[in-house]
Amino acid sequence: MKFVILTQYYPPETGAPSNRLHSLARNFVLAGHQVEVLAAMPNYPKMRVFDEYRGRWVYQEEIDGIPVSRSWIYISRSKRVIPRILNYFSFVLTSILVGIRRERSDYLICESPPLFLGISAWLIAKAIRAKLVFNVSDLWPESVEKLGIIGDGLMLQFAYRLEAWLYRNSHLVTGQTQGIVSDISNRFPELQTLWIPNGFDEEAVTDVRPDERWRVEYGLEGKKVFMYAGILGYAQGLEVIVKAASCLRERKDLAFVIIGDGPLKDDLENFNRELNAGVIFIPNIPKEHALALVADSYACIVVLKKLDLFLGAIPSKLFDPLSLGVPILLGVEGEAKHLFIDTAKAGIAVDPENDAALAEAVLNLAADIRKRDTMGSQGAKYVRKHFNRRMIAQRFLKELED
Repeated sequence: MKFVILTQYYPPETGAPSNRLHSLARNFVLAGHQVEVLAAMPNYPKMRVFDEYRGRWVYQEEIDGIPVSRSWIYISRSKRVIPRILNYFSFVLTSILVGIRRERSDYLICESPPLFLGISAWLIAKAIRAKLVFNVSDLWPESVEKLGIIGDGLMLQFAYRLEAWLYRNSHLVTGQTQGIVSDISNRFPELQTLWIPNGFDEEAVTDVRPDERWRVEYGLEGKKVFMYAGILGYAQGLEVIVKAASCLRERKDLAFVIIGDGPLKDDLENFNRELNAGVIFIPNIPKEHALALVADSYACIVVLKKLDLFLGAIPSKLFDPLSLGVPILLGVEGEAKHLFIDTAKAGIAVDPENDAALAEAVLNLAADIRKRDTMGSQGAKYVRKHFNRRMIAQRFLKELED
């Protein structure tokens, strides 16, 4: 079969969609299929086009043997609605111009969000006579409405109508969590839906070893490091980590580290200084380096804001730590808690946005290294059995073939 993957985010960008889609493309190719990727000029999460891609309208390259066609996108660091809309729709337009020139394909897989990219996906699929698979990794526009990014008005009404139209004009709608799939199926029972979970790449973690050299640079020798590695965005509610660190700043044997970039990085660093919390911020680093630091941590913190919207969310940043035997402190309710705490016994659950509960969980785990090691071992066993991306891709392919 021949696939086209349409996404705004793709390596060398880091982040959940980029890593997951690149893994999916590689596993499709390993299974003997053809894959081409249509993507925007890389800019995420710093919101600045990477140096080697600047000044270009289109760009052709190969990444791991997979052809990638990139097109221009408007970039702005503004948090206002209009620049965000221009960001999304600029790539909608340029991706159409590039995409309709592709050869005939069997399937076009579109990554959402952004929801608006579905417009180009539908047009390109028609042009190349491909069946549209619409993949939903985050429920738009519901999530941006609940987070207050887009207020009630014509734009929100348009987004909800577009969402319904895209689902009904797709051959298959897939979702990253059971909660997403259930939500879509309940609202649109006539649709064919499929759960395609996120996971980890076994080959990416096989040779990872803890790297202790970084501790010297940041003065962390001999400390138990509690780490967050991922996007510093609106949904995570990372202020809870800074507050918990502030509560425990007298504990010189503990340290809190946040790795990554994103729209709220400056705000978090300012908040950290205001509270004198002592959280160490490390800019975005290559994944192989980040994995070595994750493997060297005592536990990883995975949090989201306390919203009903996230009851069906499974943050992608929990898979790599668990695959490396590192337990998690999980500030996410619902599906993620059920799978990785109640079932896998891979860490400790804390109430989202509750810094006192997070601080207590840190002290609990720090006091019992045997408990820490047992939870890490249980988590590794669970994700390796159920969330290996190669096996997930194989199940996806079988569903399409059937």
